[in-house]
Amino acid sequence: MRRLAAVCLLAWAVVGASGPLHGDAFVLPSGDGDVVGWEAETAAGQDDTLADIARLFQVGHTEIRLANPDVDFWLPGAGARVVVPTRYVLPKAEREGIVLNVPEMRLYYYPATPRFSDPVVVTFPVSIGRMDWSTPIGRHRVTSKVKDPSWTPPKSIIQEALAAGEPPPKFMPPGPNNPLGAYAIRLDIPGYLIHGTDRPYGVGMRVTHGCVRMYPEDIERLFPQIAVGTPVNIVNQPVKVGWLRDTVFMEVHPPLDEDPQDDETLQGMAWELIEEVVGDRPVELVVPDLLRAISEKRGLPIAISRGSEM
Repeated sequence: MRRLAAVCLLAWAVVGASGPLHGDAFVLPSGDGDVVGWEAETAAGQDDTLADIARLFQVGHTEIRLANPDVDFWLPGAGARVVVPTRYVLPKAEREGIVLNVPEMRLYYYPATPRFSDPVVVTFPVSIGRMDWSTPIGRHRVTSKVKDPSWTPPKSIIQEALAAGEPPPKFMPPGPNNPLGAYAIRLDIPGYLIHGTDRPYGVGMRVTHGCVRMYPEDIERLFPQIAVGTPVNIVNQPVKVGWLRDTVFMEVHPPLDEDPQDDETLQGMAWELIEEVVGDRPVELVVPDLLRAISEKRGLPIAISRGSEM
């Protein structure tokens, strides 16, 4: 695939404890700012798929589908305009360690800030557990790290594979066919990891048995920066609300399948968040835009108040 030319997309590199940490890294907004990144788009090449474009720009499968509902996923066509969702409302959580927003299928890493440096956030798309193998919500921590891990399928996966007529191997040594990829970060929940994959085009989908799966190149960048003991906060926030200077933005993702799907429930979440975020600050909300964000659920931050960012 040829390298794509992006519009309004700026690549960053920041220095972490172990050296440069490349990726979608953004300086955190000062004050009460909550929005990072830029609106971006690119033109598809003749042989590009949305999956190709997603991986190039560190976007997940579902993210790029939602952002481009009218574009053919496998054959967008030469010159087709493709929205690249690289602006984010930060999840409502303490900005330290790893924060994973499950409905968004996106991981946010807040590295320690070196002296005389601005604090940053680095973000990556991930896959999460499907409905019957949900990724566990709550506060966790990193307990160990393994390079070139081996894999022994747990009993539950063996039973599922046998029922499908596809007996799994009893043991998988390190290598290109290992489903954990080249790096694994273990959490304090037995059997749950953040790891790479031998199937990168599934990143950004709800396809795992509960683990958090990353593009191979992303876990390679993240792995050396994470220390044992790093907090990992897994949250469930289909609606996010935050400030960008004097404007309120809202970002809405489809809820998890096991959660309420109706727009009325999402509207209730939105109004509670808006009340909490806005507080006593004077603001003129644009209700039609708020309702549109909830109805479309495209995962794109939308300005819902009048301000300089409208």
